Amino acid sequence: MSGMRFISTRGQAPADSFEDVLLTGLAPDGGLYMPEVWPRIDVSKADGKSYAAAAFAVLKQFSGDSFSDAELKADIDAAYSCFDGLGIAPLSEIGDGLYLLELFHGPTLAFKDIAMQVLGRLFARALAKRGGQATVVAATSGDTGSAAIAALGGLPNIGVFVVHPHGRVSEVQRRQMTTADFPNVHNIALEGSFDDAQTIVKELFADTAFANSVHLTAVNSINFVRIAAQCVYYFTATSQLGMPATYVVPTGNFGDVFAGEAAMRMGLPINKLVVATNANDIMARALNEGVYAAGDAQQTLSPSMDIQVASNFERALFEASGRDADWTRDTMAAFARDRRIVLPANIHAALAERYAAFRTSDEETLATIRRVHAETGRLIDPHTAVAVAAAGQVRGIAEGPVVVLSTAHPAKFPDAIQQATGQIPALPPRLRDLYQKPEKMTVLAPELGLVRAHIAARVPVP
Repeated sequence: MSGMRFISTRGQAPADSFEDVLLTGLAPDGGLYMPEVWPRIDVSKADGKSYAAAAFAVLKQFSGDSFSDAELKADIDAAYSCFDGLGIAPLSEIGDGLYLLELFHGPTLAFKDIAMQVLGRLFARALAKRGGQATVVAATSGDTGSAAIAALGGLPNIGVFVVHPHGRVSEVQRRQMTTADFPNVHNIALEGSFDDAQTIVKELFADTAFANSVHLTAVNSINFVRIAAQCVYYFTATSQLGMPATYVVPTGNFGDVFAGEAAMRMGLPINKLVVATNANDIMARALNEGVYAAGDAQQTLSPSMDIQVASNFERALFEASGRDADWTRDTMAAFARDRRIVLPANIHAALAERYAAFRTSDEETLATIRRVHAETGRLIDPHTAVAVAAAGQVRGIAEGPVVVLSTAHPAKFPDAIQQATGQIPALPPRLRDLYQKPEKMTVLAPELGLVRAHIAARVPVP
């Protein structure tokens, strides 16, 4: 199998291999990598496969000859051996035709583990082949950071710098990052919003001299390998249902829901992708009104979605424009300048064919947690609740089953659960000593120079 090539959404970077995309994350022209051609997957052949086998079938289409079959299978099998329960991403019915796709059975209790555990192992393998070192910098709104640490902590030749908004993640989320006892892990608490953190990370990549000097790379959802690995659970869930479904996705940075579009472009029948947002409703406004405009991020009960710039939306715009890299590049430059773009009618219409969107308030989030607990006896985290509330608006008009992506374990957000139900969800055994461990983090002002100097002082010189 020849190697697939990957191109930038902004059209001014050379095509790269899967291994290069894995190790670099962001294209040098500031764009996001996409496959030159979407592979087609025979969906019928994916039916009945184990989750690991389905993951291999999907990822092999992208990885080509970057890794042998044996290497790819070994890393996928090892990644999912650390998950609790069978099935990795099980479906559970919580109402007539309404399902939760449980994506929180990994080591950090969030959906990010499903892709990150695979990516981390492939990353370490590729780096060992090249005999180099890498500096991973990840902006996180709560879950990506702990998933990256769980995947990359303790690995040789990799420095991990996680940047989270100070005071804007749950205590469990923060402690999962700051109590990690790995010498190669460094936590930065930025005095600002997630969007401030994400902007600084992008600026670090844009500083080519610095990026090259520390071998900078990214493992958050701007890395296409994350998207590729997240496609898999759309295939396995559809296979379990035996029919196409509408998928409702709690959305911040747009990576998880774009993985659904990627699955569709590979041949998976999906009726609709529904974007569920909290008060930070930039994506709901963009998809419903055709205006993509960023404001100030608001703090909510679902902090992983407190985002006003959805990085992966660029991938959807690229596809909706007919892969017009010139238009995408000009549009993203205009957004960076003005924080607002009006989508052309043809692009808005192309997005509307695939996506719908709904906004949920904190009050509705709490009411949904309370109602689901009363009706089913189960606790759901506030991000899942945002999506369940959106599913309530969809079910009357949706064809077939409605599947909510349940992206985090309720124990990660005990304050919201207690506020809604009076109950405090128990931490799973793997986290029972979380509150006893010492924390390590550095609080920095949201200034590029400070963050750059902090990283440079801690990167080992080869």
